[in-house]
This record gives sequence, C-alpha cells and structure tokens, in this order.
Amino acid sequence: MTPGATETLVHEGHTVLIQAGAGNGSGFTDKEYVDAGAELINTAPELFSQVDIIVKVKEPQPNECEMMKDGQILYTYLHLASDEQLTYALIERNITAVAYETVELDDGSLPLLTPMSEVAGRMSVQVAAHYLEKASGGRGKLLGGVPGVRPATVTIIGGGIVGINAAKIALGMGAQVLLVDINPDRLRYLDDVLHGNVTTLSSNRRNIGDAVMISDIVIGAVLIAGARAPLLVTKEMVSSMTHGSVIVDVAVDQGGCIETIIPTTHSKPVYELDGILHYGVTNMPGAVPRTSTYALTSATLPYTVRLASQGFEDTVRSDRVLASGVNVYRGQITHPAVAETYGLEYTPLPDLL
Repeated sequence: MTPGATETLVHEGHTVLIQAGAGNGSGFTDKEYVDAGAELINTAPELFSQVDIIVKVKEPQPNECEMMKDGQILYTYLHLASDEQLTYALIERNITAVAYETVELDDGSLPLLTPMSEVAGRMSVQVAAHYLEKASGGRGKLLGGVPGVRPATVTIIGGGIVGINAAKIALGMGAQVLLVDINPDRLRYLDDVLHGNVTTLSSNRRNIGDAVMISDIVIGAVLIAGARAPLLVTKEMVSSMTHGSVIVDVAVDQGGCIETIIPTTHSKPVYELDGILHYGVTNMPGAVPRTSTYALTSATLPYTVRLASQGFEDTVRSDRVLASGVNVYRGQITHPAVAETYGLEYTPLPDLL
C-alpha cells in the first residue's frame, strides 16, 4: 500500500496500522506513512492482533497463519489451488479470505490480477534474455539478433494479459515470437494488434511440441482463474529443446503449465534440468517492487475502501465483482475451482450471507 492510499483510508475515517519497515522494499519510508496518518506497529503479531482487515500482497506464510484471528478479513493474493496447507488453515481459523486473483468482471477480466500480470509478462522476457546470455548459463544468443544473424525464437504459451505483454517486449527486442492460445477469437485479436515477427498458433499438443522444440525461450503464461494451471509442456517437450535454452513459467504460482517447473526464489531463481535453464520465481513483480506497488494499489484501493466503509457482508451483497473474489467464508470454500481442486464441498457465498 502506498502512502497515498493510506491517506485516502484515513480521510475516510479509518485507522490504518502499518508494520514498521513495510514500505522499505518499495522505497517508502515509515515517515511517509506516518505523515499520511498511519500508526506504526513494530511487529507483525502486534499488528495482526489489532486489525479487522489485513491487506497484503503475498499469501500469508505459515507463521502468519498462526497470528490471524477468528473472523478477520484477509485481502491479498492467495492462489489456494496450489496451496492445500493454506486452504485448510484459512478454513480452520474461520478467516474471510478475499483473493485478488479471482476478483472477476462481467467480461471475464481480472482487474486485481491484471497489474501484476502486466509486470510479470514484461519481466519474463527481460529475465529470459538475461539467462540466455552465455555468462548466465544460456546458449549465448542475443534476443533480437543483428543484421545477417537470426534472432532468438520465443514461444509464449497463453495469450492473456501475461502473454500479450511478454509478446510486446519480445517483439520490441526483435525476437521471433510464436504465440499459442486455445481461443480462436483471442488469436485473431492478437494477430491484429501485435506487429513484428509474430506467428499465432492454435493450442494443441502437436503445435506446442513443435514450437517448444525450436525455441530458445519458452514462457508459460496460462491462467484458469482460481484453478491449478493445466500442464501443457511435457518433460519430453522440454528435453527436445537445445541445451542452454531458457524456460520462464509465470504460471508457477498456480502450479505451473510446464511439467518440469518447480517454485524458486529471487535469491536462487534458476536451476538446470536436461541442460535447460528453468526460472520459477513465484513472485516475479517483487523484483520491481516500486512499480508493482503503485500498479497494484491503484487497482485494489477502491475495494479496500468499500470493505472498510461498508463492511464485508454489505459490500459483497452489493458488489458481485468483489464477491467473486471470496474464496473462504465462515469455514466454507466459496470458490468452485478451489473446492474442485481438493475435492471439498463448494458452498455458494449467498448461501452463507
């Protein structure tokens, strides 16, 4: 949360508690939050014990789950379809869990996921280009080539927000781009709006396998809202790639769409398997926290204000969009994709209000 967002909430009459140092990574000082009207709290346990609504970016870690109180509202990214332990912890602690990534507009777009998808999509090519360099363990290819030398080939699996942003950067750097999606209408749209050396491909096993085999970079950009990502790139496909090629799976926080991907961290972002470099950082936008904080807060703040001002039940009764983000309420799973993932009972949110 930016100091500006803090000021907005204070102006609306709410008390905002900020953990000391929370903004350091994004370049915001404690003084800026205090000047905006926030109260500084030294430790997370102290803060969690005093608040009605917890606003975060990442899902709560196991030690944070222990701090949460019965009935608190948790408003953050959750990705429960890939975290069974967290799902059960939220149920057991009777947390009202609102997941940014499943808040959905009537047109199917995801307004609170979009800002981070835009950041991650653009970063994915930037990261892949770095690891394609010889000094980083890659093949030693320049993404855009030079006159008389072929550019690198980049395959992007998924043509949503991540995919189109990855394609923009890859094309802007002069790469040859193969963009795969399952929706013919989306492919027509991408073909119309993207310019440069781009080929759109219908998603099927043969097309994906052929594209992966000739690629220097493969970017996983598949999303099914609230559900685990489907595995579309198999181990066999990965092993067909030339040694020194690079895989970046942006879908890793939903389980990944590439069979050989496992979650990694910013401190140790890559590993090698079958001679292919794999980048599986689950929080890619965390590498550019200032940009990410501004982008995310601009999208989440209006809903934060409504939750604080109107209360949870009145807000979700009157706002179908925010209601779609509720994953757990009163100890029940209220998102069908999460319930299906673990074979648990799905209870529609209106039945619990």
